Amino acid sequence: MTHKAPTRCPVCGGGYEITALTCKKCESALGGHFSGCDFCSLGNDDAAFILTFLKCRGSIKDVEKELGISYPTVRSRLDAVLKRLGLKSTVSMLDIKEERRNILDQLDGGEITAEQAAEQLKNL
Repeated sequence: MTHKAPTRCPVCGGGYEITALTCKKCESALGGHFSGCDFCSLGNDDAAFILTFLKCRGSIKDVEKELGISYPTVRSRLDAVLKRLGLKSTVSMLDIKEERRNILDQLDGGEITAEQAAEQLKNL
């Protein structure tokens, strides 16, 4: 069974550095100073969220359906993962239009009240 390597020291909270690699087939080893991937620092929940996002080809509405969470929750989780990865989130006009459409769809479907819709539209 393989385990995910920890990213933080449980004693001081410092970051780990990979210093050895071992071949699974012949068990030869290579030592040195290696960096992990950008995604290695993500927890299991964040990694699963990103995999779902990719599976849904970036469609927030599809992620919403797949995970059974609201549109604002998907956006919030995506922003949090981007922040953890050190990426700056930018909002395009297409994103804003999609968010408006989703809010109006939720209002039309009775999922939110007019007051909630107005507040969400104001916060875009």
